[in-house]
Amino acid sequence: MDQIQKSSNTLFTLLFFAWIVSMVSMLGSLFFSEIMMFPPCVMCWYQRICMYPLSVLFLVALFSNDQNIFKYAMPLVLLGLFFAIYHNLLYFGIVPETLAPCSQGVSCTSDYINWFGFITIQLLSLVGFTLIFVLLLFIKPKAS
Repeated sequence: MDQIQKSSNTLFTLLFFAWIVSMVSMLGSLFFSEIMMFPPCVMCWYQRICMYPLSVLFLVALFSNDQNIFKYAMPLVLLGLFFAIYHNLLYFGIVPETLAPCSQGVSCTSDYINWFGFITIQLLSLVGFTLIFVLLLFIKPKAS
């Protein structure tokens, strides 16, 4: 019985932190676009499409203590992580901007913030998706 309680507490903690990361990511992106008036580029929109539903999914899983969140959150996280990695490769010039989907509107390499000389919006997105990915790996149900 103690093992079940410990497992349930661990699951709650992991889900709670995943929800916090997704909420901070969502609210942060809304702050940058709606309050600071930084228009999001196409790659930012793709990452938002992957991140925003995670806030709701993790909240529902948190209250239902649903370990199966791994199955339906991981595809969104992997897709968002792919976009975040690609976006950072564009930003740092590793992938040429001619291969970017940002042919019109805001450039995917725009530098709206640059805290401490290296923290950019692109990096914040990558960190958010990476943290959620790692948390989901700990949530993943063990094979019996």
